[in-house]
Formats: sequence, C-alpha cells, structure tokens
Amino acid sequence: MTDLTLYHNPRCSKSRGALELLQARGLTPTVVRYLETPLDAAQLKALLGKLGISARQLLRSGEDEYKALNLADASLSEAQLIAAIAAHPKLMERPILETADKAIIGRPPENVVEILP
Repeated sequence: MTDLTLYHNPRCSKSRGALELLQARGLTPTVVRYLETPLDAAQLKALLGKLGISARQLLRSGEDEYKALNLADASLSEAQLIAAIAAHPKLMERPILETADKAIIGRPPENVVEILP
C-alpha cells in the first residue's frame, strides 16, 4: 500500500504511536506535520468526506483556541468551523491516517490499522 498519509504531530504520544504501528507493519506513510503545513479549507473538506464526520467532530474542544473562538456555538456553520481549523490547525484532532478513498482518526492509535488491507 503506497497511498498512505499520516497527519502527524510529533509532540503527541497518540500520533507517535500510530506512526510506530504503521512502521512496525513495514509501512512508510507520507508524514504531514499539519501544524507546520496546515490544510486549507478545501483539503479539510475532502478529508472530512473521507472520515465521514462533520467539522465539529474533528475539533479538539480542549484547546484554548476552541474557547477563545467560541467554537462551542452551535449556530456556527460547517464552513465556519472548517475555516477555524484551517486558520488554527492545532484545533484538528490527530493523528489521522488517510488512504486514497478513506481516512480514520488514530485515537486510540490502533484505529489506524482498521483501514489497512
């Protein structure tokens, strides 16, 4: 399998664990350090489609930015939430493993193996 992308934060133990699981299986995903190379709104929308979840479900509600931007406001649209994640990538749940046609959040890290053949 060659089309693997891991959206990774090396400071996150769950993210490191997912990468280690993949490497232990002999897989070398393309690693995207999304805090350094944030996804734009279109990329996030495509990723959400592969995940099969809403932008709200991708948000890390414990982050300071979540509170500061009042993202708990239920009246915010999907587009507004996607824009917030694009502008503040720290808000994106991690790690995420993406294949050509699907994606999964690696919480716990073992989840990433669910989308491997």
